[in-house]
Amino acid sequence: MQVLIVGGAGFLGANLVRRCLQEPDVRVTVVDSLDPRFMSRRESLPDVPERIQFLQGDLLSETDISAAVVDQDVIFDCAGQTSHPVSMDQPYLDLQLNCLGSLRLLEAVRHHNPTASVVFTSSSTVVGPAVSRAVDEDHPERPRDVYSANKGVAEKYFAIYHEKYGLRTVSLRLPNLFGPYGKPDARFGFINYFIGLARSGRPIQVFGEGRQTRNVMYVEDAAEVLWRVAGDARLFGSTYFATSDDHRSITEIAEAVDECFAGGGVEHVAWSAGREQIEVGNVSLSSARLREISGWRPRFDLRSGLERMRDVLEP
Repeated sequence: MQVLIVGGAGFLGANLVRRCLQEPDVRVTVVDSLDPRFMSRRESLPDVPERIQFLQGDLLSETDISAAVVDQDVIFDCAGQTSHPVSMDQPYLDLQLNCLGSLRLLEAVRHHNPTASVVFTSSSTVVGPAVSRAVDEDHPERPRDVYSANKGVAEKYFAIYHEKYGLRTVSLRLPNLFGPYGKPDARFGFINYFIGLARSGRPIQVFGEGRQTRNVMYVEDAAEVLWRVAGDARLFGSTYFATSDDHRSITEIAEAVDECFAGGGVEHVAWSAGREQIEVGNVSLSSARLREISGWRPRFDLRSGLERMRDVLEP
């Protein structure tokens, strides 16, 4: 089986490469621009050259992406700009990478490989603040930042190309992920940022009281569900939440990280203006619909995921 991972040198992409290589008959092609603003580390890719082909290319390049999709059985779109604050500071950049990039990929698949399965990695933040106790696929979308809005738009592209052109597309809304090979940068996932602070012995700073809850999921669970949905025709044409059952307050997450990685404690600080403007409050996500169809269940909760990550980073 031939698998293409667009954005495969990033946090989620690098972990997905590892999951795909657990299958003995899979060969992986990674396409990534290696833009240092958005990627993890290239050296995070597994060293199995006989089963991995790396292509440095740009999702916005029609030539690059059209050549990459040919003869692929499964295509994972893990590329794009993933920072909420960056999307507010550079909205045109986010529009290019998260909307135009998705259209480039879909057009390439439509013209050069229309039988491939295509999985789009979206975000649970497309819904914005919760207006019901449990947030599922029927929840209205009221995104609070440009990144979340553009991810929601891209979901519609994938659904339209399924309906109009018969492409085998599916979109997954993923929650707050954590795990190895991520950037310890506050703009790109707060849990990995917390882990970076704790590992260096610095205190973790939490805005306000930190009572707002988030759904957290270890990245290996995200990679597993991406692999599983790619081959499930029952899911094609739709968007699903793929989340854990672990909803924790920001303070609980910070305290768990600090304890697991022997950090410098947890401090509460005043909200910054930029962060407070895009804060969505408590959100309780449900992936019951996806689980009922696919049978997928996450393996890790926050504690076991942190311990797993510690073992990977500090064997």
